Amino acid sequence: MASPLDNITVIEIDNWMAAPSAGAILADMGARVIKIEPPAGDPMRDMGRTPKVDAPVREFDLQFDVDNRGKESLVVDLTQKGGIEIVHRLCQQADIFMCNLLLERQQRYRLDPASLFDINKKLVHATLTGYGTTGPDAWRPGYDVTAFFGRSGLYDAMREGDDGCVPQARPAQGDHTTGLALVAGILAALRQAESSGEGQTIETSLYETAVWTQASDYATTANDLAPVRRRARHNLLTPTANRYPCGDGKWIVFNMPGPEQWPAFCEALGLGHWLKVDKYATGKGRYDHMPELTDGVDQALSERSRDEWAPIFDAAGLIWGPVLGLHEVPADPQAEAINLFPRISNEEIGEYKTVGIPIRFGQAEVGPRHSAPKLGQDSNAILQELGLDQDTINTLIDQGVVTRS
Repeated sequence: MASPLDNITVIEIDNWMAAPSAGAILADMGARVIKIEPPAGDPMRDMGRTPKVDAPVREFDLQFDVDNRGKESLVVDLTQKGGIEIVHRLCQQADIFMCNLLLERQQRYRLDPASLFDINKKLVHATLTGYGTTGPDAWRPGYDVTAFFGRSGLYDAMREGDDGCVPQARPAQGDHTTGLALVAGILAALRQAESSGEGQTIETSLYETAVWTQASDYATTANDLAPVRRRARHNLLTPTANRYPCGDGKWIVFNMPGPEQWPAFCEALGLGHWLKVDKYATGKGRYDHMPELTDGVDQALSERSRDEWAPIFDAAGLIWGPVLGLHEVPADPQAEAINLFPRISNEEIGEYKTVGIPIRFGQAEVGPRHSAPKLGQDSNAILQELGLDQDTINTLIDQGVVTRS
């Protein structure tokens, strides 16, 4: 089958995880993605957690790989005039240019929209930053823990009650969410450029993407400016929409905010006698007595393990989910059914699992093509495609303008 982005070429200048993850998605969709790296390489290289000693894959940077699979690597020193000329020549033939450079650096290297539209009037120019390219903080570097989780209000809203500490974010969760936003903008801009024949500029940021993920809160908060009510587990609105530990220490979460499933909830947990208690008869009554109800549910659930409770909840028609550990998800039958962890074959390490993008096509070939490239792996071949002979390429290498592996 054909891929959605066959014959689309992307020039990518970025690092770390957010923008590179967008490039990986485009590569999974069939685009040719040329990642331009500085002589020292993307600083994310070799920064990932090393797999456990007994893991089937060892001595391989799986975290860099997931955001850079399917790409080609060209090493160019942008501080040299010859390096910028190479990038400009690549952009002449490309459909998309994407980067996470702040606007000042784009202008310094003549990679801003105006400069590149002079070279390719139909180019899609996409930028991902921490806070945007305008405003008082446009200059500020942003990472997902600072811009996505911190400044957006997300960390604060996730506290467990008013006294709870700021929770820990998992690596690149905000980066990958913002990468999805960048891909959406790129695809819309690509369609517009193809239909109009004119270049398109799009951008997103960690900050604004994080706010959008909280749009349900901000729809009201942006108007009344009221602080979010951070409720501890014992003070939520109803016992049927809460999270609880089971007898084996593993947790489950229920999400039944309405009153209609209160009877089934009580019966399934062996708490049918609660249905005869007047103070629990109404939603307000249950809210008023949440601390004791929460403790009671905790006690009831302690009688069985999480997995023993699962068929009981399903038989009762409850809306619930297990709180799986990261180590449990790759073996989840549902994850296997939707190919959430597809496999890549690598000549050096053999077959290994990667992480699938959250988009599946029925009539197109979409998925990982190959492992992330080594630094400068494709430099020579890409320069030859530009029409440079080997003597010229060797001169550029001697001058430090480009590097090859």
